Amino acid sequence: MADLKAEFAKAQKDVKTLTKRPGNEDLLALYSLFKQGSEGDASGSRPGMLDMVGRAKFDAWTKLKGTSQDDAMKQYIAKVKKLLG
Repeated sequence: MADLKAEFAKAQKDVKTLTKRPGNEDLLALYSLFKQGSEGDASGSRPGMLDMVGRAKFDAWTKLKGTSQDDAMKQYIAKVKKLLG
């Protein structure tokens, strides 16, 4: 478990070293997996219609409802590794 959290923290640092900005789909996946891995299921209310970015992020996170934090961390780590090549 401690190893997973350490690897998750390393992936958070590694993702900042990307030389090319990922596409919107990848950015939403990274965001939602990070939130699910660090906080669990989405909480709070959905942002309003005028906050399209916030709404898309919240919706992506909500789709992961029920995914364990450990699984989300593993998926986040895999996604970062894939983007790094």
